[in-house]
Amino acid sequence: MNTVDESGETLPQLIRRVQGDRPELTQTEIARRAGVSISAVNTWALGTRVPSRKSCDKLAEALGEPRERVFAAANRRTPGPLTPDAEERMLTLYRRLTAEQQRFVERQLAALAADDLSA
Repeated sequence: MNTVDESGETLPQLIRRVQGDRPELTQTEIARRAGVSISAVNTWALGTRVPSRKSCDKLAEALGEPRERVFAAANRRTPGPLTPDAEERMLTLYRRLTAEQQRFVERQLAALAADDLSA
């Protein structure tokens, strides 16, 4: 599970590097800042598990690292940005759909956004 990002850094290496630069960031402190369990951080640091997309965002914030770097090290694609204009266009289109079409679109979006390890 130790996948490599574009810089050649795996998630465990990224965590160790940041901890080396910032000794106050123990696994306990990372867990506290990210709002996850210590055991979750431990499994990420050991490379035995990969954080979910949501946890990658939290981890990036806790480590003070760019989210793109954390996502890449975890072998996950970074979610795209949603500008206010794009959001308004999506809502305008969505509001024009029937209730049945809205449910269909929601299922499609949920499938696309599924948090599986192949993403």
